[in-house]
Amino acid sequence: MNHIFEIGRYWIFMKNLMHTPEKWRMYWTQILREMESMGFGSLPIVAINSVFMGAVITIQSAYNIVNPMVPLSAIGIVTRDSIIIEFAPTVMMMVLAGKIGSAIASEIGTMRVTEQIDALEIMGINSSTYLVLPKLIASLFILPFVVIISMFLGIFGGWIAGDATGACPSADYLKGLQDQFLAFNVYFAMIKTLVFSYIIITVSSYHGYFTEGGSLEVGKSSTKAVVYSNILILLFDYILTQLFLA
Repeated sequence: MNHIFEIGRYWIFMKNLMHTPEKWRMYWTQILREMESMGFGSLPIVAINSVFMGAVITIQSAYNIVNPMVPLSAIGIVTRDSIIIEFAPTVMMMVLAGKIGSAIASEIGTMRVTEQIDALEIMGINSSTYLVLPKLIASLFILPFVVIISMFLGIFGGWIAGDATGACPSADYLKGLQDQFLAFNVYFAMIKTLVFSYIIITVSSYHGYFTEGGSLEVGKSSTKAVVYSNILILLFDYILTQLFLA
């Protein structure tokens, strides 16, 4: 019954969130601030994870290709498609769920336990719209660009690792990158990114908004936000894959 209650309260929270703001101009600065925090603030961890994951995928692909009839250019194909379809939009968004989601849940949770949200409501402000909508708009706009950067860095990391270790010379790797390329894979990755961005922001905001207690409960809400976001990302990754690729 508790899960049914949580799901119902989440949808009521989303209904209140989608109310049209009184003045869009007051949200513009917040949206830009959130875009900077989510986008530029996430680039270091995205860059490090992307480069090394691309390198690992390339080396492991080379290790597993034991048939001499399979050309080395296949390593480039495997690395490219693995990063575009799955790693950049799914694994990287799970990493960002830990960074962005926990920060949002902690921020809003702290505002709840210190009664700042109550103060906003006393002033007649729709607190859920004011606190969450700028974050949601910013994430839907900026995170697809972060994922695209992750794609390029992952492919670049695979290229450097393959050439440096001799597992896949540059000529073969670059040939594989261009061979049988499907633009649909990129579109599919962007769809997944938008869905996952929505999940991270709304789930994390929900757990922070309904925090009860003190600082200890804020930490628990932050943990719940990351756990539930990752579970839902995996669930919807399966659902979207079935819908678009099955």
